This record gives sequence, structure tokens and C-alpha cells, in this order.
Amino acid sequence: MLADQKNFDLIVVGAGIVGLAHAWMGWRRGWRVAVIERDHRCVGASVRNFGFVTVTGQRSGETWRRARRSRDLWAELAPQAGIEVLHTGLWVVARRPLALDVLAEFADTDMGRSCELHVGSRWGERAPGLRSSEAAGALYSPHELRVESREAIPRLAAWLQSQGVCFVWGQEALGLEGSRVHGPQQTWTGERVVVCPGTELNGVARQMMPAHALQLTRLQMLRVRPPARYRLPSAVMGDLSLVRYHGYADLESSAALLQQLRLECPQSLADGIHLIAVQSRDGTLVVGDSHHAHDSPEPFASEDVDERILGHLRELLDLPGYDVVERWTGVYPVGHAADCLIEAPAPGQRLVLVTSGTGASTAFAIAEEVVQTW
Repeated sequence: MLADQKNFDLIVVGAGIVGLAHAWMGWRRGWRVAVIERDHRCVGASVRNFGFVTVTGQRSGETWRRARRSRDLWAELAPQAGIEVLHTGLWVVARRPLALDVLAEFADTDMGRSCELHVGSRWGERAPGLRSSEAAGALYSPHELRVESREAIPRLAAWLQSQGVCFVWGQEALGLEGSRVHGPQQTWTGERVVVCPGTELNGVARQMMPAHALQLTRLQMLRVRPPARYRLPSAVMGDLSLVRYHGYADLESSAALLQQLRLECPQSLADGIHLIAVQSRDGTLVVGDSHHAHDSPEPFASEDVDERILGHLRELLDLPGYDVVERWTGVYPVGHAADCLIEAPAPGQRLVLVTSGTGASTAFAIAEEVVQTW
């Protein structure tokens, strides 16, 4: 932090991935940028996820376009900031024939270009860690990349700080008055101010936010340690993802799959579970997740939900055994009709909220658009 500097071209409130994306975009323009964060380090939703930049399956239109652009920006930024891309690509495994119907319909859309549709199990030669023999088929997408969130987010913040971005840690923005941001101990002035509140829907964000019916959704995730030589070739999803991710769920064929899933795994649907598994550098797998929405979500994780997530993991992965080494919960805002909420209450002010859990996948493109409006 530059203790004597209080005037900036851009002030960003919030140091999650959305806030850091705006700081990066302002820095790229040569602006004097400050980031004000109430916590003393990044501990929110941005470090409690898969670090999975997901393109395939995102809602068609703006979200899919932003995910494509953000993926390219991640690929540009990662080597500059010393962030390791752990693996690329995505296998969506269809255990049920109706799920394969959804993948086939998706492959015929513009969003399915460059994706490979596989019928039967021979694709398993390319993905030996998956249960291909028990699948109706699979879709491979080359578009995705994955970083380790808990490392990438603080590394991005540290890199931005090394490039001259001013970080004010441990100070909450209590009020916004024109170009002035008031904290508990001092005031900062910025020609432009963007508030990226993440899960903090009250406080300064409430001043800028119209009457949106936003809630918070709590998710549960785990880290498991498989046998030493187990390897995932790419990220993995399954049938439940096809009725949750809008790029698939909005297709005509998804209705029949949803009806079948309601009969076969109704509790998993009720818990908002869709299986994602990714692998870390140390060989452990990050696995999740579930979704329970509420104005004030429970802080207590359910063992039953974790067991259902692990059950779906065993359906897709050829795992002889594993140990659970970590469990955690995350929270992010939901409830807006689109996947992102951008408000401009004044010419020099913006409020930016990703309301779909796609912050890692879309934040860079959103920030690029917002900064371009200035």
C-alpha cells in the first residue's frame, strides 16, 4: 500500500476475482489503481472453488462469449503472473443414453464447434481414469483450463501489487459519495469507482443496487487423495451437469433427461448437486458441488450431501480408493435473471456482481467491457 496516496484513476472495492479483474484491466490502461478489501487476504468465494474456467455448457449468448474471451485472457495473464495452468480440456461423461442425446444436440450447436462427440466407450483410451465402459458416450471440449484457486487468486493480487496497483487490506468501504470512498479510518478519491461486493449484498453495495431479488447459495466441496499414480486427463462432469448448466439444460432434449434424473436421484437434484472433478499438482482431486440458496445460508455442511457427491464421483471415475483430506463450503450470489449484474448509478460508478457462480470463467471479459465503457 502507498500510505500517502489517496487519489486514483480507478478504485476497486473488493479483491475477489471480479475485483482483481477490474484492477488488471485498469492497470492495462495505465491508470493509477487502488483495491480496497475488508479482509486481510483473499478468503472468499474466489478461493473456494474449482479454479475451473468453464466455456462449454455456459448459457448461450453473453455468458458463453464472455467465457471464451476470459479463457483467452487467463491464458495471456497466467505466465505473466506466475500462475500455473494445471490442465486443459473437459470430458462430459454421459452415463445414460438420454444424457448422450443432450450431448449430441449440443454438439450440433455453434457452441459445440471444436468439441468431439464420442458414442460408446472407445474414447476411454484417451481418458483411462474414467469409467468409460459404463458410459453411453462422452463429449470432449478443448476450450477449458484450470488453475488452483487458492494459489492463483493471491498470486494475481501479489503480481498486481508488484506492478504498482495499490492494495488496502483490512479496511472496509463503508460508504460511497460521488468519487469518494469512505473507510473507517480514511477516505480515497477516484475518478472511477467499481464496487465488486461478491457476497456482501448490504453495506456500500446496497446504496448502488436496485431492488433485485438476490440470495446467496451455499455449496459443499471436498478434496480427496486417490492412489499415487491416478491421473485425470482433464476436468470431468457428468449427467447432472446437463440439467444445471444452461448451455445444455436449455436444449430440447434435456427435458427427458431431467425427468429420468428426478426418478433415479431426486435427492441429488434437491441438493443442487452436479459432479465436477479436477486434479491438483499434488495429485489430489477437488470434487463438488452442491447448491442450497437462502438469504442467510446455513454455515453447517451436511455429511449426507458430501456422501452423495462422492457417490457420483465413484460413478464417473475409475477409483480403487481415496481418502477425503479436506471439506469446505463456499457462498456466492444468485437470483438475477442473467448471469451478471452491472449497474451504473452515476457516470463514474459501477456495481458489478457475477450471480451464477461463473466468476472465474467470465470475470476478465466482464471487467474488460466495464472498463471500456470509460
